[in-house]
Amino acid sequence: MANALVSIQIIPKTRSGEDVIPYVDRAIEVIQQSGVKYMVSPLETTMEGDLSELLDIVKRMNEVMIEVGCPGVLSQVKIAYNPEKGYTMDQLTEKYRG
Repeated sequence: MANALVSIQIIPKTRSGEDVIPYVDRAIEVIQQSGVKYMVSPLETTMEGDLSELLDIVKRMNEVMIEVGCPGVLSQVKIAYNPEKGYTMDQLTEKYRG
């Protein structure tokens, strides 16, 4: 059962001011490779699953940014955690779907 939603906006620093989108794409690949359910939005990506697994993914995303040459990275993270009931993206958004 998914007990958490984690949203992340990753903002890589670049050496010479180049476009960050290819780096953000690489960070999203880390999520894709993890196999967790996720949804990409214009300003952040939300993942659904076990909190500890999702936090490991956030850690790996940051590590990959350094591995691909970023001198630093800023990550803004939001966490919704409920170990008893759990959380799903569908539950929290179903009333907004037409």
